[in-house]
Amino acid sequence: MLTPKKNDAAELIEAWTLPPAATLGSFIRSKGILLEIRARLPFALRKSLDISGRVLTLTMPEGSEDKFRATSDFVAKSLDGIENLPVIPREIEDILTISTTERHRWLNDGRLPSAGTRTVKLRGRARKITFHVFDPRLVEDLLDRGVVEDWREEDAATAAENRRRAAWKAKLTRSLKKGGKTSSVSKNRPDEDNNPDLPGWEEFRRDGLLR
Repeated sequence: MLTPKKNDAAELIEAWTLPPAATLGSFIRSKGILLEIRARLPFALRKSLDISGRVLTLTMPEGSEDKFRATSDFVAKSLDGIENLPVIPREIEDILTISTTERHRWLNDGRLPSAGTRTVKLRGRARKITFHVFDPRLVEDLLDRGVVEDWREEDAATAAENRRRAAWKAKLTRSLKKGGKTSSVSKNRPDEDNNPDLPGWEEFRRDGLLR
């Protein structure tokens, strides 16, 4: 921590550099940490604290030494353990370079575990919103392992398989209609010997699309 000093504009200044474990390489995360600490300060003092890159800076005019010292001590205590501050949605999207749709998909299927929820009131509104937050160490691990691209490849393969299955089912339905059959497929698994003349049936049965 730097000791308070005066600049040419007769201001008291103190600065803290946020550790990489706290920011996870994201300016949005750094800004989130600023807003978190600001929210803990008295309203009149909030704009005295600002950020540039990973550096938090407290600035007050000359003559407010006591208030400056108390605020500085408070900021320093607030930064203790800041690397454990839960990651909010917009931060994880920036850190992992993912879309909101991907975040929702991977949260719902369990690949992106939630660390709980947080409820906040929107500024100037009565409505509150609740959202999932994430463990920063989990996010760091996902970032280090580079799993996002693997997940995207898995999703693409699943989407392609779903399209293939849908195409086969559509083909079977058309074949049944052409053969004078009902368009509803029996719930019991058909036996190929009972459908010797059905076009495409062998490929359909082999791919296991009715399993």
